[in-house]
Amino acid sequence: MIVDSHCHLDRLDFDKLDLNLDQVLENARAKKVEHFLCVSVTLDQFPSMLDKIKHYPDVSASCGVHPLDQKDALDKQKLISLASHDKVVAIGETGLDYYYSKETHIVQQESFVGHIEVANELNKPLIIHTRDAREDTINLMRAHNAEKCGGVLHCFTENWDMAKKAIDMGFYISISGIVTFKNAVELKDVVKQIPLDRLLIETDSPYLAPVPYRGKTNQPAYVEDVAYYIAELKGLTFNELAEATTNNFYSLFNQAKRA
Repeated sequence: MIVDSHCHLDRLDFDKLDLNLDQVLENARAKKVEHFLCVSVTLDQFPSMLDKIKHYPDVSASCGVHPLDQKDALDKQKLISLASHDKVVAIGETGLDYYYSKETHIVQQESFVGHIEVANELNKPLIIHTRDAREDTINLMRAHNAEKCGGVLHCFTENWDMAKKAIDMGFYISISGIVTFKNAVELKDVVKQIPLDRLLIETDSPYLAPVPYRGKTNQPAYVEDVAYYIAELKGLTFNELAEATTNNFYSLFNQAKRA
């Protein structure tokens, strides 16, 4: 069995898929996916997201604000209140994304620090998004004791040096379908070096569908394709990769209910 450690079920275009949420989850379960972590990107949309998934025992939630959605100062008390729900097993996604604009760097950094503080207060791990912000991401993690709550650098596309620094702090590295892309040469080399006990897999659906579905709407069932690809890349059987990444998921997100 495998786990989709990062998906956005509330953002799936069900009309485009010609499926409803029940069918999307059933398709994934048929591909041996036993648990789903539905990840929040704004606090305002969190209640709606939670309402969509609350009746599924094999779906957990995170609560936080994506760095590209962080326009104003983080409302820490609101985050604490929402993230205290027993369905919430993680804080985020949070982090830093410098790819698009320099104008929001300060508010992103302040928000990231606030998320780390809340994660430590609630004893729930962080889900970190990082893009073109390697040094600042690691420095803020270190400065604000992110190793206390732990977490994962999700949809990882950075270099081995950054991965190793995060791993040395006790963090996990999660790999999406990007690893199957032909031009992801450096990422493939990074994946080969990630210790098996620090590795997670994800879809980040509805985004970044793996080969052979690239360009289509991603969905949790495709995490099986990610798993097969990584297993071959690391010289493992599918079952070896599946067992390790599933155990890693429940070790990190220890409030998620195992099937």
